[in-house]
Amino acid sequence: MSVLGVAIFMGCYYWFCRLRFGYTFSSALLQPVTIAVFVGLITGDMKNAMMIGAGLQLVYMGVTSTPGGNVPSDPALAGCIAIPLGVAAGMNPQTAIALAIPFGVLGVFVDQLRRTTNAIWVHMADRYAEKADTKGIMRAAFLYPAAAGFIIRFPIVFIIDYFGVSVAQNLIEILPAWLSHSFEIMGGILPALGFAITLTVIGKKNLIPFFIAGFFAVIYLGLDTMAVAIFATCIALLLNLFKLKEEEA
Repeated sequence: MSVLGVAIFMGCYYWFCRLRFGYTFSSALLQPVTIAVFVGLITGDMKNAMMIGAGLQLVYMGVTSTPGGNVPSDPALAGCIAIPLGVAAGMNPQTAIALAIPFGVLGVFVDQLRRTTNAIWVHMADRYAEKADTKGIMRAAFLYPAAAGFIIRFPIVFIIDYFGVSVAQNLIEILPAWLSHSFEIMGGILPALGFAITLTVIGKKNLIPFFIAGFFAVIYLGLDTMAVAIFATCIALLLNLFKLKEEEA
């Protein structure tokens, strides 16, 4: 797919995944690792797309709560911009991850703009309700917010993805080696930070031994993450079975 096609697709994708049509479905779509699958399909470079998306997903692992309905960073905008740009410009995953973080912060301001415009449709729905106009209420609740969301969200992703490819390629070429290496270091640290935040969110000291056991199983036994996940699932099921037997006794 051409750069124009990728930019249009990612702009539409970002708008659609942020519509929140079904929280489970939309919550899966806005994750970087899911975005990476679609980027890999449309660009034909699934390997690099998934490497960037998986690394970026680790950064946002700890973003599990939204106090007051507000997000501290937008993983969807970061993924819709950084992953296609990283693939098109030939960035290594660490550099792409480091460059993605500012776009995630930008997504917070985009969402605030969207929330501000939504106040218009709420008052409009109130006027329709006074007239018992159910169709008008539905338009104010779904159609108008969706159209406004497209106007707000699509241009940002489209412009950056379309014009940013050449800029990103030129940036990679002119960056001095020490600065490129700095981006790689930051990109390597950020996924570790995501793990640390996740452990803080879990906050259960009795689960720490399982985390340590899994870590050393990968390091010393040479198991891949899928194997560790399978063994961990079996251990969890066995522990639950023993607990049920103790309760029955």
